Order: sequence, then structure tokens, then C-alpha cells
Amino acid sequence: MAPRKSTKTDPQMLEMPPQKMAVVTGKGAPDKVFPELMPALYGSVYTLRFDRKKKGLPVFKVSGLRARYPGAITVPKNKWTIIVGLPVPEDTVVLPQKVAGVKVKLEIWDYGTVCQILHLGAYDQEEASVARLHQFIKDSGYAIDGSHEEEYLTRPDAKVPKTIVRYTVKKR
Repeated sequence: MAPRKSTKTDPQMLEMPPQKMAVVTGKGAPDKVFPELMPALYGSVYTLRFDRKKKGLPVFKVSGLRARYPGAITVPKNKWTIIVGLPVPEDTVVLPQKVAGVKVKLEIWDYGTVCQILHLGAYDQEEASVARLHQFIKDSGYAIDGSHEEEYLTRPDAKVPKTIVRYTVKKR
């Protein structure tokens, strides 16, 4: 019998370089936190993009939103810490602040070896995909070595939302 062909929704392991990010942080359930943080984050990153264009610097594409949920499995959802970021060019040294009271800062998100899975469907239906990814990590001889991270490839109101669920990992 031939081995099963892998699909886009199968877990995978890969190497990712560090990434400079524009980042905002909030506390609470995602449906409450995201609407508070997004105007500041996107306002800052798009202003950076347009400022670079005006100065004749290379323009970058604003890519998929990423969110990290440290400790999400140990605390109730309404007490989650949520760190939301957008990749920015490596030469970025300062970010424009567009919304009073919400600080957008620069961080380097380290990666290295990661395991990830593409989840198709609603965010509240990720459990089976996450369980498959956890099993893949264990079966591959690795352990999770970082926060639960999600990269949103579509808007939340998409007919079929597409989300990459990712963990940095280390050999056991």
C-alpha cells in the first residue's frame, strides 16, 4: 500500500527565521481584545508603509496578522494575555503611534524549528486541529517550547476562515 499523500491541512515541521514585528498587547477574551487593539496596530503599520513609500524606500506588503496566547491553557479565556503582531521590515527602528492609550512597540519574534497546521473553519472549532498538531509534535520526538501562536490568513468573516496554528519546538 502506498503512503498517504500529505495535504495542506497536515501538520508540518519547518525552520522559520526571526521576524521583526509591530506588536500590541491586551488582556481578556479575543472578541473583546482584538477590536480594542486593531486600530492602533494597523494604523501604525499602514502609516509606516505609506511613510516609507513617500521617502522612496522599499514598500512592504502588510501580511497576515499573528497572535500569541501565552498561558492560554492555564487561565480562563477572559484573563488571557494576547500579544498581536504584524511583520515589519528589518530596518524599522520606530513606529508611528496612531491611537492614544494603545502603545505599538517593536519586538523580534524568535522562531527556529516550528510545527504548524492549517486549520480551516471557525476559530472555536480549532480543538481537533490543535490536538493533531500536539500529537504530531510528540510523535516526532519534540516538545512545545513557546506560546500557542496563530497566523490569520483570512478575515474573521471569511466563508471559511484559514488559520495557521504554530508552536516553536525543541527536541525531547
